[in-house]
Formats: sequence, structure tokens, C-alpha cells
Amino acid sequence: MDKRPQIKLEYGTHRQQEVVVVRLEYNLPINEKLKQLFGAYWSRSHGCWLIGVEEFNLSVFFQLMNPLAYIDYSALKKQHHKLALTSANKQYSAHKIRSDVPPQTKASIDGFKVWLQQKRYGNSTIKAYSHHLEIFFGYFASKQPEDIQTSDINRFNNDFILKNGLSFTFQNQTISALKKFYSVVYRRDLEAESLERPRKHHSLPKVMSKQELQRFFENIKNTKHRMAFETIYAFGLRRSELLNLKLQHIDTKRGLLSVINAKGKKDRSLPISRRWLERVKNYYPSYKPVTYFIEGQYPGKGISAGSLQKVFERALANAKICKPYTIHCLRHSFATHLLENGTDLRYIQEMLGHKSSKTTEIYTHVSNESLKNIKNPFDDLEI
Repeated sequence: MDKRPQIKLEYGTHRQQEVVVVRLEYNLPINEKLKQLFGAYWSRSHGCWLIGVEEFNLSVFFQLMNPLAYIDYSALKKQHHKLALTSANKQYSAHKIRSDVPPQTKASIDGFKVWLQQKRYGNSTIKAYSHHLEIFFGYFASKQPEDIQTSDINRFNNDFILKNGLSFTFQNQTISALKKFYSVVYRRDLEAESLERPRKHHSLPKVMSKQELQRFFENIKNTKHRMAFETIYAFGLRRSELLNLKLQHIDTKRGLLSVINAKGKKDRSLPISRRWLERVKNYYPSYKPVTYFIEGQYPGKGISAGSLQKVFERALANAKICKPYTIHCLRHSFATHLLENGTDLRYIQEMLGHKSSKTTEIYTHVSNESLKNIKNPFDDLEI
């Protein structure tokens, strides 16, 4: 039996780009090789490494990584035909457009990236902004950035984004990147009111009922895995917040759990649930975590997002829950159930770490208890 770590490869898309998805359990030497040799970057939202399709060569990857790990590339062969069809229908090459960016403009974008890093913007934001700027200035390679006008941006929206069927998210991110770029590099404010932003799609959060949660938790037999998902629900955590939760962040004497350096570089403290604390007393002696509250197979190393995702999907299947729930739905469910229990929206906002109350208000649209109390006029008809 091959005891090497396993790497699973598959095709995917990330921020409108075709990528090779690299999944594996946490392994520091392999992680470093992925970054150094293939320019791989970590996606916190997907819990895996990503490599641009145009920069990926399977034979080279196999030659360099096979001594370190068993490589499962069966999914690449199955998906190759589908990817080829998608690429054939695509009307532009991101790699070609980005290569058309003039050197002087590329230097300005690199300087902007340094500014973003100094301001401690998230890696995903820096990568997204850089990508959108390179696409935009590659498209307008014949123009100097200082000569770009609002009409050029609107033309880019119509002639490139809409023509290629790109999403409203791509359009919004392009505008946001350009506004920040011109503000920082050229000390110039774009005319925001003149820019054509798409109408934002407001989707309701998916919420698991308490009955579904009961079935879900009952179908996780591993104590550590069950503890992980119970913690997400008990505190309304984001997945990344659970992965980064350390033992030192839990103060049982004060009855507080601290979420450190969360989204928006914010910390927050949350009251510890009595029942959750009882669960911890059963979990801790069995697994004895060293650093992180939920650790993987190596002491002192946190559990991987990929492992968490696999457990989540298996538990849903075992519980015969066929709805398209994600791990983040546990956080949505926590907020909605608090609201249904009568918790003030301002407290829910604080517990979730939302910057704006408008973000929290979306849960008022999915609270079933409030809707059930509305009398339907159809019930008054004597028919």
C-alpha cells in the first residue's frame, strides 16, 4: 500500500479563470514546492491550492511531485473534453491579454500591489485586483493609464465583459480595482456615478432547520469532526475562523471564545454555550490538541479545509439531506435561529462580526417563525 501523501488534481474555475485544483492534506514541504515550482496559490474559500491552467503541465508536475506524493489525476482525464469545449467557446485568452500590458503600466500595477500589501489587504483581494487591472490595461494596451476616461471603462463593460458573458461580480470587481488604482497611483477619483455597475443579485442565505441539524450532527460518528461542526454552529463561525481557532483563544473561566484577525482584520469575543462546553470536556481528553482547537493528523497542525469539506458532504449524505447546503450554511443557521429566538439584530451583528447592519438584516427575510405568525387572508374564505 502506497503510504505517500495523496495529491488529487481536477479542473475548476476561480474568479473567472480556468485553474487546476490541487487537493491534499496539510504537508508543509509539498506546500512549499507547489508555491515555488508551479506558482500555486491558496484559496481559503475553497480550501485548496490553485494553479492557472495556462501555467500547468501535467508531465512536469508528475515528474517533480511524484517522489513526494501519490498523484491522482484521473479527474483531469475525465474533465479534459469538457474543458476543451469551454475553451473553444471562450472568445478571449486571459494570458494573451495580460501579456499585452505595457511594461510601464505593469510596473505601476506592481507598485499598487505593494501598497495593498502594506495596507494589509487580503491575498485574495490583491490577486483579484491585479488580475482585473491586467485584463483591463491589456485590453487598452495602446492607451496610457492617465489617458483612460470613464467612457473607456463603460466601453470595456459593454464590449468585453458583456460580450464574453462574464459575471456581474467580474464587472463590479473591475470597477472597484480601477477606482482604488487611480486613487492610489494617480490621485484621481473616477466619476463613480457615471460608471455602469450591474444590478446586484441578492440571494437569500440557505438555512438548515433544527431537525436537519439534529440529523446532520447525529450522522458524524467521529468525535473530533462532530466537535468541529458543532463549534461552527454554536458560535456562528466562518470556516476559516474555525481552522484558525487556537486553544489560547478559549477562556473557559471568563466564558468567552475569541475570534482573532477575522474577515476585515477584526477580532470579536463570543459567549461560550453551556452545552458546547460540556462537549469540549468529552472531546479534549480523547484528542489532546496541542495548538489548534481542531487539529489534523499531525499534532500542532490545524485540520485542512479539504478534510472538513469531505466530512461535511459525507454527513449530509448519511443524513439523507439532499439540499445544496454548504459549511457556511451552519453560520447562516446560527444567525437565523438566534433571530427566531428573539435575539436583537444588533447583538447578532456583533456576534457574526458584520461591519454593517445591512448585512445582518438579510436574516430577517428567512426567519420562519415570524412568517408563520402572519395570517393568510385565504384562511378567511369560506369555501
